[in-house]
Amino acid sequence: MRIGIIGLPNCGKTTIFNVLTGGKAPTAAYTGGAFQVNTAVVPVPDKRVDILNDMYKPKKTTYARVEYADIAGLSGGADAETKGVGLGGELMNAIANNDALLHVVRVFDDESVPHPLGSVDPIRDIARLDAELSLSDLSKIENRLERLETTLKKGKAIPTFEDDQKEYEILTRLKPHIEQGQPIRDFEMSADEEKRLRGYQFLSAKPVLIIFNLGDEAESPQFDYPHKKSNITAIRGRLEMDIAQLDDEDDKAMFMEEYSLTELSTARIIRESYDLLGRMVFFTTGEDEVRAWEVNKGAPAIECAGAIHSDLARGFIRAEVVSYDDLIAAGSNSAAKSAGKVRLEGKDYIVQDGDILVVRFNVQK
Repeated sequence: MRIGIIGLPNCGKTTIFNVLTGGKAPTAAYTGGAFQVNTAVVPVPDKRVDILNDMYKPKKTTYARVEYADIAGLSGGADAETKGVGLGGELMNAIANNDALLHVVRVFDDESVPHPLGSVDPIRDIARLDAELSLSDLSKIENRLERLETTLKKGKAIPTFEDDQKEYEILTRLKPHIEQGQPIRDFEMSADEEKRLRGYQFLSAKPVLIIFNLGDEAESPQFDYPHKKSNITAIRGRLEMDIAQLDDEDDKAMFMEEYSLTELSTARIIRESYDLLGRMVFFTTGEDEVRAWEVNKGAPAIECAGAIHSDLARGFIRAEVVSYDDLIAAGSNSAAKSAGKVRLEGKDYIVQDGDILVVRFNVQK
């Protein structure tokens, strides 16, 4: 799972990146310069993995992983009111190459870090970047429609005529939706239509988690964002980054207590990102390894088997399944079996978040 961190200049993208990754990427007022993307892959905090690790004491423990990309290089100077923040081709590609987006919105006041639009206005900033994402998608649609119109004039003689015609019909319906200021993720379409448009990597189709970047004492703005695959949360970014970078655990605990923080935002943001993307985790356990596997919610057993190894899907027979809660309540796998909590499921069984799987398979050589 790869998540891109976007926002206007000086909103604190890199600060949030450091909070989420435990990194120490330099943070400074943006003054222009070369386009760059900082990336980091971090393990997904999961207490269930920790408890399973204590139970099985494996040689290896593997958490699910998430990759964050801190996407810098947005331009937004004095002309931003009329020309927008500007999404060049390199930047659009960097944003498109993500499963979801974290849109960091500045709420904190800091005279030493000038806002590119001259004032702190979170609601305006959300609308501005949303418009830029949609305009990028609209440009892509208009260019594609123009090419399709030329192609379709050649008639049914071309091999791709039917597919091109269906694509043209979808894009023709989609264009006015975007022109009305609506993101593509709000557009109603069938599964087949979604599949046809997937290759475009439309920016406004991506799930978005808006993060209000607060000052130490600031309150989160009240804001209704009525779009699908979207949510809003808030972080005291600078404070959490400073705490996350402390080496002494006692010092961390002291500052967290002082500021009434029960946890740093890393785990919470990942949970909310999972929800937006419709992702979940199942586990495999044993003396060799306890491992968390990330899949889409609603994935059948055979798909989960394939996530472990293609041979398991190819030779799938049955899956032994026990829920995490049942296993922990029983105290061991053998006790769970004795209690009738371990069951055999077929390839179409819909795996649930927290299920523990043992795949029975046979591959003929």
